[in-house]
Amino acid sequence: MAFCAKCGADVQGAAFCPKCGAAQGATAAPAAATASGSTGLTENVAGLLCYVAWWVTGLIFFLIDKRPFVRFHAAQAMVLFGSIVVLAILLTFLNIGSMFGGWILWAFSTLLWGVIWLGSLIMWIICMIKAYQGEKFKVPVIGDLAEKIAGNA
Repeated sequence: MAFCAKCGADVQGAAFCPKCGAAQGATAAPAAATASGSTGLTENVAGLLCYVAWWVTGLIFFLIDKRPFVRFHAAQAMVLFGSIVVLAILLTFLNIGSMFGGWILWAFSTLLWGVIWLGSLIMWIICMIKAYQGEKFKVPVIGDLAEKIAGNA
Protein backbone atom coordinates (compact mmCIF):
# COMPACT_ATOMS: atom_id res chain seq x y z
CA MET A 1 0.00 0.00 0.00
CA ALA A 2 1.49 3.39 -1.04
CA PHE A 3 0.97 6.70 0.70
CA CYS A 4 1.42 10.29 -0.47
CA ALA A 5 4.74 11.80 0.55
CA LYS A 6 3.10 15.18 1.06
CA CYS A 7 -0.16 14.50 2.94
CA GLY A 8 0.01 10.80 3.84
CA ALA A 9 -3.19 9.82 1.99
CA ASP A 10 -3.52 6.39 0.38
CA VAL A 11 -2.58 6.82 -3.32
CA GLN A 12 -3.18 3.17 -4.36
CA GLY A 13 -0.43 3.33 -7.00
CA ALA A 14 -1.75 6.48 -8.70
CA ALA A 15 0.63 8.96 -10.31
CA PHE A 16 -0.95 11.86 -8.40
CA CYS A 17 -2.43 11.99 -4.90
CA PRO A 18 -6.26 12.09 -5.02
CA LYS A 19 -6.33 14.24 -1.85
CA CYS A 20 -3.66 16.92 -2.40
CA GLY A 21 -2.67 16.40 -6.06
CA ALA A 22 1.04 15.94 -5.37
CA ALA A 23 2.98 13.91 -7.92
CA GLN A 24 3.90 10.46 -6.67
CA GLY A 25 7.23 8.85 -7.39
CA ALA A 26 8.95 5.67 -6.31
CA THR A 27 9.56 7.12 -2.84
CA ALA A 28 6.11 7.26 -1.32
CA ALA A 29 6.18 7.88 2.41
CA PRO A 30 4.33 5.78 4.98
CA ALA A 31 1.29 7.14 6.81
CA ALA A 32 3.52 8.18 9.71
CA ALA A 33 4.65 11.09 7.56
CA THR A 34 1.48 12.91 8.62
CA ALA A 35 3.03 13.17 12.07
CA SER A 36 5.44 15.80 10.83
CA GLY A 37 5.52 19.09 12.66
CA SER A 38 7.40 20.47 15.56
CA THR A 39 5.48 18.38 18.12
CA GLY A 40 5.84 15.01 16.41
CA LEU A 41 2.10 14.36 16.83
CA THR A 42 -0.50 13.86 14.13
CA GLU A 43 -2.58 16.94 13.45
CA ASN A 44 -5.77 15.50 14.91
CA VAL A 45 -4.10 14.48 18.20
CA ALA A 46 -2.34 17.85 18.48
CA GLY A 47 -5.68 19.58 17.74
CA LEU A 48 -7.37 17.61 20.52
CA LEU A 49 -4.57 18.37 22.97
CA CYS A 50 -5.00 22.10 22.32
CA TYR A 51 -8.23 21.92 24.34
CA VAL A 52 -7.19 19.58 27.18
CA ALA A 53 -6.19 22.25 29.71
CA TRP A 54 -8.34 24.99 28.20
CA TRP A 55 -6.40 28.11 27.16
CA VAL A 56 -3.09 26.88 28.66
CA THR A 57 -2.52 24.01 26.22
CA GLY A 58 -3.90 26.20 23.44
CA LEU A 59 -1.15 28.73 24.15
CA ILE A 60 1.52 26.02 24.31
CA PHE A 61 0.52 24.50 20.96
CA PHE A 62 0.11 27.93 19.39
CA LEU A 63 3.72 28.70 20.24
CA ILE A 64 5.33 25.38 19.29
CA ASP A 65 3.29 23.99 16.36
CA LYS A 66 3.14 25.87 13.06
CA ARG A 67 0.67 23.68 11.15
CA PRO A 68 -2.48 25.65 10.18
CA PHE A 69 -4.94 23.06 11.54
CA VAL A 70 -3.22 22.92 14.94
CA ARG A 71 -2.74 26.70 15.11
CA PHE A 72 -6.44 27.23 14.43
CA HIS A 73 -7.53 24.90 17.23
CA ALA A 74 -4.92 26.38 19.56
CA ALA A 75 -6.15 29.92 18.83
CA GLN A 76 -9.77 28.85 19.23
CA ALA A 77 -8.97 27.24 22.60
CA MET A 78 -7.19 30.40 23.77
CA VAL A 79 -10.02 32.72 22.72
CA LEU A 80 -12.92 30.48 23.81
CA PHE A 81 -11.65 29.42 27.19
CA GLY A 82 -9.77 32.64 27.89
CA SER A 83 -13.02 34.55 27.46
CA ILE A 84 -14.83 32.05 29.69
CA VAL A 85 -12.25 32.56 32.43
CA VAL A 86 -12.60 36.36 32.15
CA LEU A 87 -16.39 36.01 32.23
CA ALA A 88 -16.15 33.78 35.31
CA ILE A 89 -14.01 36.37 37.08
CA LEU A 90 -16.52 39.12 36.27
CA LEU A 91 -19.39 36.91 37.38
CA THR A 92 -17.60 36.23 40.67
CA PHE A 93 -17.49 39.96 41.33
CA LEU A 94 -21.18 40.20 40.46
CA ASN A 95 -21.92 37.33 42.84
CA ILE A 96 -19.92 38.97 45.64
CA GLY A 97 -21.62 42.30 44.95
CA SER A 98 -25.01 40.65 44.95
CA MET A 99 -24.61 39.78 48.62
CA PHE A 100 -25.35 43.43 49.22
CA GLY A 101 -28.01 43.68 46.51
CA GLY A 102 -30.43 41.02 47.68
CA TRP A 103 -31.17 37.40 47.18
CA ILE A 104 -32.75 37.83 43.71
CA LEU A 105 -29.53 39.21 42.24
CA TRP A 106 -27.56 36.49 44.03
CA ALA A 107 -29.87 33.77 42.66
CA PHE A 108 -29.62 35.18 39.14
CA SER A 109 -25.82 35.35 39.18
CA THR A 110 -25.56 31.85 40.64
CA LEU A 111 -27.89 30.47 37.97
CA LEU A 112 -25.91 32.27 35.26
CA TRP A 113 -22.70 30.84 36.71
CA GLY A 114 -24.09 27.29 36.40
CA VAL A 115 -25.27 27.83 32.83
CA ILE A 116 -21.86 29.17 31.79
CA TRP A 117 -19.98 26.24 33.32
CA LEU A 118 -22.37 23.67 31.80
CA GLY A 119 -22.02 25.35 28.41
CA SER A 120 -18.24 25.41 28.83
CA LEU A 121 -18.17 21.69 29.56
CA ILE A 122 -20.28 20.93 26.50
CA MET A 123 -18.15 23.16 24.23
CA TRP A 124 -14.95 21.62 25.64
CA ILE A 125 -16.13 18.10 24.77
CA ILE A 126 -17.43 19.08 21.31
CA CYS A 127 -14.22 20.91 20.40
CA MET A 128 -12.03 17.99 21.46
CA ILE A 129 -14.12 15.46 19.53
CA LYS A 130 -14.24 17.58 16.37
CA ALA A 131 -10.49 18.26 16.48
CA TYR A 132 -9.74 14.56 16.93
CA GLN A 133 -11.97 13.77 13.95
CA GLY A 134 -9.86 16.16 11.87
CA GLU A 135 -12.63 18.74 11.46
CA LYS A 136 -12.03 22.46 11.53
CA PHE A 137 -15.08 23.08 13.72
CA LYS A 138 -15.62 26.80 14.25
CA VAL A 139 -17.40 28.02 17.35
CA PRO A 140 -19.70 30.87 16.22
CA VAL A 141 -17.99 34.29 16.41
CA ILE A 142 -14.97 32.87 18.24
CA GLY A 143 -13.98 30.63 15.31
CA ASP A 144 -13.66 33.61 12.96
CA LEU A 145 -11.50 35.46 15.46
CA ALA A 146 -9.37 32.33 15.96
CA GLU A 147 -8.83 32.07 12.20
CA LYS A 148 -7.53 35.64 12.12
CA ILE A 149 -5.23 35.02 15.08
CA ALA A 150 -3.91 31.78 13.58
CA GLY A 151 -3.34 33.46 10.22
CA ASN A 152 -5.59 31.02 8.35
CA ALA A 153 -8.14 33.56 7.14
